[in-house]
Amino acid sequence: MPNRQGSFRLFSYSGIDVFLHWSWFLVAFYEINARGRMYSSVTWNVLEYLSLFMIVLLHEFGHSLACRQVGGVANRIVLWPLGGVAYVDPPPRPGATLWSIAAGPLVNVVLFPILSVLVRMSGSGGWSNDVSDLLLTIWKINLGLLIFNLLPVYPLDGGQILRSLLWFVLGRARSLMVAAAIGFIGVVALFGLAIWNGSVWMGIISVFILMNCWSGLQQARALSRLAKVPRRSGLACPWCHSEPPLGNYWRCSNCGGSFDTFATHGVCPHCAAQYSVSHCLDCGRAYPIGEWMASAVTPAKL
Repeated sequence: MPNRQGSFRLFSYSGIDVFLHWSWFLVAFYEINARGRMYSSVTWNVLEYLSLFMIVLLHEFGHSLACRQVGGVANRIVLWPLGGVAYVDPPPRPGATLWSIAAGPLVNVVLFPILSVLVRMSGSGGWSNDVSDLLLTIWKINLGLLIFNLLPVYPLDGGQILRSLLWFVLGRARSLMVAAAIGFIGVVALFGLAIWNGSVWMGIISVFILMNCWSGLQQARALSRLAKVPRRSGLACPWCHSEPPLGNYWRCSNCGGSFDTFATHGVCPHCAAQYSVSHCLDCGRAYPIGEWMASAVTPAKL
């Protein structure tokens, strides 16, 4: 996934920082010039490419704002040549995850009738050919992104929506494992399509999806192992309300030794390093042990 390294901050909205990766400019230059002379001026080619990323940006804001609505963390969006990535961290519940993911394609659904009306108006209102062609192209881009994103291929939105729905029935680990397995099948189909059409970009996207499917499969295996570990009663993560596992699952950043942070009250038994917070292995957040104790008597959120 792209990150802040190699990116610069464009702006911030509602506490969400938007970054643009440097490679975007290289691909933009190539794509704008490769489009040929569809319009009367290259300026329209530029507007077309910027419109693509405006739609992508609105899509990613849909993810981010929905994630915040369910109590999750979402404060960064990175735009890069393959589109955009909203770094969302919803509560580890299927409903919260489902809404955080589904809100992105819903933005494209909302844009569809708006763009359809504009295209119809441009065709019957005597607008210039450049404007009509641009609006029609933007309409096609929005529809294409919607259809592609809804493919049930992990980590596309469709694959993650499928995973969220399966989560209700199969649980967190098994749902991710099934979604990743289906994603591998989708990757084969996308590779075949890339070869059939001779599309370099489709091949690059297929590699990106393959890497994420493999990462999802490894994460599912780790979650599956973690689910079988005995838990320490009387403590609960303030965020996800999961009981911490029993055993030496925390690693000291000072000496590298493994220990049970709750058995030693945050002190590494190997080098005596002290930790003021303890990380939850289920959601990744860190809180003081005192807050874990308080959370154990607080009813879990549905």
